[in-house]
Amino acid sequence: MSEMNEWGRLNVTESVKIAIGFPSLPEMRFRIYKRKVVIVTLVVLACTFTFWTNGRQKKREEFAKESVMSKSSLVQATPANHRPINDSQQGTVSKQELENITLIYRGIVFQLNFDQTIRNEDKFKNRPKDDLVVLVQVHNRLENLKLLIESLRRARGIENVLLVFSHDYWSPEINQVVTAIDFCPVLQIFFPFSIQLYPQEFPGNDPRDCPRDISKTDALKLGCNNAEYPDSFGHYREAKFSQTKHHWWWKLHFVWEKVKVLKGHNGLVLLVEDDHFLSPDFYHLLKKMSSLKREQCPDCDILSLGAYGHVSYASKANKVEVKAWKSTEHNMGMALSRETYQKLIRCTDTFCTYDDYNWDWSIQHLTVSCLPTFLKVMVSEAPRIFHAGECGIHHNRACMPSSQTAMIDRVLQSNVNQLFPKSLLITKRLPAVGTSPNTKNGGWGDIRDHELCKSYRKIQ
Repeated sequence: MSEMNEWGRLNVTESVKIAIGFPSLPEMRFRIYKRKVVIVTLVVLACTFTFWTNGRQKKREEFAKESVMSKSSLVQATPANHRPINDSQQGTVSKQELENITLIYRGIVFQLNFDQTIRNEDKFKNRPKDDLVVLVQVHNRLENLKLLIESLRRARGIENVLLVFSHDYWSPEINQVVTAIDFCPVLQIFFPFSIQLYPQEFPGNDPRDCPRDISKTDALKLGCNNAEYPDSFGHYREAKFSQTKHHWWWKLHFVWEKVKVLKGHNGLVLLVEDDHFLSPDFYHLLKKMSSLKREQCPDCDILSLGAYGHVSYASKANKVEVKAWKSTEHNMGMALSRETYQKLIRCTDTFCTYDDYNWDWSIQHLTVSCLPTFLKVMVSEAPRIFHAGECGIHHNRACMPSSQTAMIDRVLQSNVNQLFPKSLLITKRLPAVGTSPNTKNGGWGDIRDHELCKSYRKIQ
């Protein structure tokens, strides 16, 4: 910050010189007198304002001191009486208090994204350059996240991984779990446009926005914010559905373009979500797949750790297929190179305006509408990644991640001798013929979502 302040002072000084030129002595005296009057007036106003807001300011200062005690502890600093407000609590606090709390947390998120403190960096100084980055998109599924972290802990070679958690929900409990990781370098980043940070305005839930199911005619009469922009099915936006696509696109750009330690990164970035579960040999398999790509499939865009469904490992553990990428099959455990990222990011406008709140269906649309060629994926026939969270925004059932994980563990344990194959074999090479999504799902008709999504590339 000192450099920034010094830069600011130098520029202000130069601007002043240019603005005032070389005035005569009487002019200079008159200007100094006016300046003194202005300064005195401002001081009086500042003192009055400070006295008037003293009680409120003291509370904010106390919290600020607790929150920014040090950069290393900032991510865990969340005093009990200043926790972020969730949807169920919004009606119990005043509008002013809500604004104060969210402003404080926006500041903390900005600072953390700027600092980019890597935990355990000293412990793993010899991590190979351009080795694997595992990027986890995290919401508020703590139990799922714990199980994912445990699967990562058990993975051979995990000490060579930079583990990046991208959060759209601030939680002291989640932060505590993440900061306790000691088996590899860890970086936390935070989606700065989350519902939690904008609880009563876009991109959160603005009370002046149109209800989901109101007709456009009635919405125009009502004069709600987004009356002109329902989706393809006549529905208006729901922030909880819009957020995931926003977060996915933002994190992709932020990690490749803004994370300082990854500047010029020439390795892979593996995309994982907080309700996934990884096999002990996932790192080993990606290394083998990466070598195979260089030797036999240089035009493969994506390496995938596996599709949905459990299969027998006995005849599949060392086999991969090459085919066209399909959103409903290959959206888990996608490992991307910088070249593939750049292909996707060039399609920002198409991705951000396609009326589907699902990031994977939107990518599927890119394969037939924007990308120069269809995305080609190399995928493991025996999965090394599993979906352990059959609940959430797409499901009404209760979350029981431990039961699902126990079943996955049994599959892995029964096939333990098939893991860590010495070499891989491409068994199928299917024509890379892309398919268009059968239908778009809507939920992404609001022009504000389009513009925010497109703006991530411009954020410096």
